[in-house]
Amino acid sequence: MNPLFMIASAMLAAVALAHSVLGEILVFRSLRTHGVVPTAGRPVLREAHVRILWGSWHLVSVLGLALSAVLWRLGTIPWTDTALAAWIADTAGMATLASGLLVFFATRGRHPAWIPLMAVAALVWWR
Repeated sequence: MNPLFMIASAMLAAVALAHSVLGEILVFRSLRTHGVVPTAGRPVLREAHVRILWGSWHLVSVLGLALSAVLWRLGTIPWTDTALAAWIADTAGMATLASGLLVFFATRGRHPAWIPLMAVAALVWWR
C-alpha cells in the first residue's frame, strides 16, 4: 500500500469535481438558456462553440477522475510488475506536472488549480 498515491488520487479527484461544479456555476450558468448543455454565447461565441467548450470542460474532469482511479489502484495493491507500475506512475506525474505548468502559465498563477496539480505530481514522484 502506498499512501502517497492514495493522497494524490484523492487530491486529483477533488480537483476534477471542483472543476466541473465550479465551472457549471461560474462559467456555464450564464450561458445556459434551456436544457443541460449551454447554448448562449453570442456575439463572441456561436452555439456550436459553446457546446464544444462545455463538452471539453467536462472531459477534463472525467479524465482527471480516471487518472485519480489509476493512482488509487496503484496505491492500494501490491505491484507485481514494478516496471509497468513505475511507468504508469511516471506518466501520471508528467501529466499532472504539465497540467499544473499549463494552468500556471495560462493564468499567470492566478488560478489556484496549478497548486494541487503540482502537489499531485510531487506526491507521485516522491514514492
